[in-house]
Amino acid sequence: MRSVAVVRYFAAVVSVVFLLAGCAGGGKEKDETAGWSAEKMYTEAGSHMSEGQWDAAIKMFEKLEARYPYGRYAQQAQLEQAYSYFKQGEAESAVAACDRFMKLHPNHPSVDYAYYLKGLANFNEDLGIFGNWTDQDQSERDPKAARASFDAFKDLVAKFPNSKYTPDAMDRMLYLTNFLAAHDVYV
Repeated sequence: MRSVAVVRYFAAVVSVVFLLAGCAGGGKEKDETAGWSAEKMYTEAGSHMSEGQWDAAIKMFEKLEARYPYGRYAQQAQLEQAYSYFKQGEAESAVAACDRFMKLHPNHPSVDYAYYLKGLANFNEDLGIFGNWTDQDQSERDPKAARASFDAFKDLVAKFPNSKYTPDAMDRMLYLTNFLAAHDVYV
């Protein structure tokens, strides 16, 4: 009688072990990008961008940078990731990505674009959920983003006077100066 209980106990323990082992391995998703080159990952992320799939592009750029952190594709992926955040409407993430790029690659040939994109991300901060339907005066809004945008454009103009982004940055700085003056008058 005792041996039957031992066998049942042993069978129950083995069943639980196999059940747990099956549950542990069954939830893993296979990474389709395993073994992809940096170039292929960059190309795939670019096609996500061209289709307007910003979230998928961001995730692919993150994977690329994690797997190949020191290549030229990783550097470009950081910029493209910032642009994808900008296009997705996540201004804070775009600014953070630009700041990170500028800190890590201060001598990169496209660092002027990072300054420009940082300025744009703050410049295009919307009026909120009802901003497009109301006639709220812009000068009544908090000028924090406008000041940050002005500072980014000012840095671009000062550090890269011959950049192709400088003329547009100067035009935006003029607009922001008028905006900030109108806000001061309103206050």
